Amino acid sequence: MKELEYPFDSDYILKKKKSLKKQLLEKENFIEKNIAILGGSTTSDIKLILELFLLNQGIKPKFYESEYNQYYQDAMFPNSELEEFKPDIIYIHTTNRNITTYPKINNTKEEVEKLIENEYNKFTNMWNRLSRIYKCPIIQNNFELPYYRLMGNKEASDYRGKVNFITKLNLKFYEYAENYENFYINDINYVSASYGLEKWADQFYWHMYKYALAVPAIPTLAFNISNIIKAIFGKNKKAFVLDLDNTLWGGIVGDDGVENIKIGPEVPSGQVFSEFQGYLKEHKDLGIILNINSKNEKENAIAGLNHPDGLLKPEDFIIIKANWDPKSKNIVEIANELSIGVDSLVFVDDNPAEREIVKQQVNGVAIPEIDIPEYYINILDKSGFFEVTTISKDDIKKNEMYKENAKRNEMLNSFSNYDDYLKSLEMKATIKPFETIYMARIAQLTNKSNQFNLTTHRYTQSEIEEVANDKNYITLYGKLEDTFGDNGVVTVVIGHIEEKILHIDLWLMSCRVLKRDMEFAMMDSLVKKAKEIGITSIKGYYYPTPKNGMVKEFYGLQGFTKENEDEQGNSIWNLNLKEYKNKNKFIEVEE
Repeated sequence: MKELEYPFDSDYILKKKKSLKKQLLEKENFIEKNIAILGGSTTSDIKLILELFLLNQGIKPKFYESEYNQYYQDAMFPNSELEEFKPDIIYIHTTNRNITTYPKINNTKEEVEKLIENEYNKFTNMWNRLSRIYKCPIIQNNFELPYYRLMGNKEASDYRGKVNFITKLNLKFYEYAENYENFYINDINYVSASYGLEKWADQFYWHMYKYALAVPAIPTLAFNISNIIKAIFGKNKKAFVLDLDNTLWGGIVGDDGVENIKIGPEVPSGQVFSEFQGYLKEHKDLGIILNINSKNEKENAIAGLNHPDGLLKPEDFIIIKANWDPKSKNIVEIANELSIGVDSLVFVDDNPAEREIVKQQVNGVAIPEIDIPEYYINILDKSGFFEVTTISKDDIKKNEMYKENAKRNEMLNSFSNYDDYLKSLEMKATIKPFETIYMARIAQLTNKSNQFNLTTHRYTQSEIEEVANDKNYITLYGKLEDTFGDNGVVTVVIGHIEEKILHIDLWLMSCRVLKRDMEFAMMDSLVKKAKEIGITSIKGYYYPTPKNGMVKEFYGLQGFTKENEDEQGNSIWNLNLKEYKNKNKFIEVEE
């Protein structure tokens, strides 16, 4: 919904929240999540506006909301209501007004350090208890700066200053976040500064309504929280699809010539585009996939990308579509070639007509409204398309992995026999029960994979760790490498045991290793593991979604017998292990 995309009109959202919610609920295919808000101030409108942004991102929330300023009591004392609610995420909305004691001018340095430690311990005790009991991700506000400075500029450098105190306390929060997984900082210190601290901290709203921030700022806060939540649940975008002329450089390369496009330090407008290219290149380093979709001759596009002052070169892109086809057609082809959904793409084009055509023709692709080059970065950055919650080795290597996949596809075209192609890859797989080192990646996969995902069951990292340590579960992950490189962890299976039957709760695989027989290798290993502990049969379940139709008959191909299918297409399958014969022919497996 355009009204909920950055830059949004906060006043409009606050006034129209009921009608916006009604429109959003007309959509389908939400994932449902329980979200607990533990507030140190009034949170009612925060909850209502957060709901809108989450619905717009495909998440239908159910809320638990603490009473006014009861966040600590709800966290630290037995709470049957919260326990029955079983939160998927806990958000703690505290601000600098919830700091118990600030330094006084006559305090010694040691006394101030003790105050910081006491304040920090209050929060860590709370986080540790919540994590232990509820085993779900925790989102915690850091502290915004105070709205006045008693000592002026000295507030920042003097150990007794509030600014100094808050800065040190925030640093301790960040250190905790670095050392504990499933704990995330909602950076209201940055958001309030970006919004304007004076407007954010308007005292009228505190004294009138006990809101710790101005009501007009609530949509900005809620949008920021929603970006963290959607990232945790795998709703991030995965790739840029970028125009060239007047998007990555100034001017039209086909008309002006490479020597006359604006890029680099010589002119102010060229500096703007250089900075934008640098911003995009930083995303590539994070594992965001860069692609080109330009109405241009391929030769001109490559020449423009090879401009000596350009920061992005042809090799920085996975797919370059420079042709005269409709951009909507190119976008669909890019998604198909990357084996991701179009809703994983962000289309960046300075031309409003092209944006509108793509919007009408390709449902789900994100299309930010960019206009003035000086503000391209601002629009993309504040849209939160690629909110980072974890950075895995696989993320950092993602562009390299997609380039390797392109080489595999090139080699495939040289073979007339597909079996010969698979043999030539010299594939080696590692298939093992879940290991600590891969927990974050496994959780990430469960929340991102939609096409090759039979049940689309989503797991937090805490839940992954829990099933990994439960003897009533079988868990397996699979890594795959070949002559072109290492694909990383690409497939996951989770099943629970009831008597001598293994019920598969989750089976997913990254689409970048489709048709490589990795699913057969995983099934062989799963059957072997099940037989070792006396399992006699495996039950498989398929729950259809708009995206996973490709695996509708997956269990049939594995030798299962369909036992039941309802009107919605949900099906149950059974495999008698006595009758099973290994199917993997091309992958050498290390178990």
